[in-house]
Amino acid sequence: MTEPVLVTNQGSVRHVTLNRPDKLNAMNMEMSRMFCAALEEADRDDSVRAVLLTGAGRGFCAGADTGEFKDLNPDNAHLVNERAHLTTRVHSLPRQIGKPVIAAVQGVAMGGGAGLALAADILVVSDDLRFGYPELKHGLVPALVMSSLVRHIHPKLAFELVATGRILSGQELLSLGIANRAESGDAVVDTAMELALRCAERPRAAMRESKALMHLTADLGFEEAMQQGLAANIRMRGFSKDE
Repeated sequence: MTEPVLVTNQGSVRHVTLNRPDKLNAMNMEMSRMFCAALEEADRDDSVRAVLLTGAGRGFCAGADTGEFKDLNPDNAHLVNERAHLTTRVHSLPRQIGKPVIAAVQGVAMGGGAGLALAADILVVSDDLRFGYPELKHGLVPALVMSSLVRHIHPKLAFELVATGRILSGQELLSLGIANRAESGDAVVDTAMELALRCAERPRAAMRESKALMHLTADLGFEEAMQQGLAANIRMRGFSKDE
């Protein structure tokens, strides 16, 4: 049986691949659990300095596997609760772990797949990417991807994507400053791996502190952010150069 999440290493980069290509890597509960476990293990492993996230086949991730939705109803409240909490972890962990997460996103990134792309610290997309939030067309609320969406995209455009189902291309994501690079063909993964390897060259402790501080200060006012920076500056003096 093919594993829904593949984990390999290239030097100090942990490569995590969503591996349900016949389903455009739609995330069911099994894949979600394995994805979370892979990120948590990468964070614990001192030999790992960066994480590369990719999708097998012709699409990055089509979002949630709607085949499981038939069981998500008020009669199965425990399952609804479990699925919601699991999906929350999927979209929170890329930001929460101390290692930089670089995503190579090609073909399709819809709904939860779009949310997962935005959760990465660095985003490399394909020119022909189809990126969007089709949930409302199906009577669903893009609830757990909303936090990342409104942090990366102006609220008016974010609402248009949600309300109308508008699809953005990779080049549009680049022009909006949401993607770091837009490439074609195999260059998407190659460029993302190059960026991951460059991130992996940085000292662990300084990288962990920098990532945490960046995400924290982005949500704070200037004075609060400066106080957090002050505390980090003091902690930094205790770092070993080889950490």
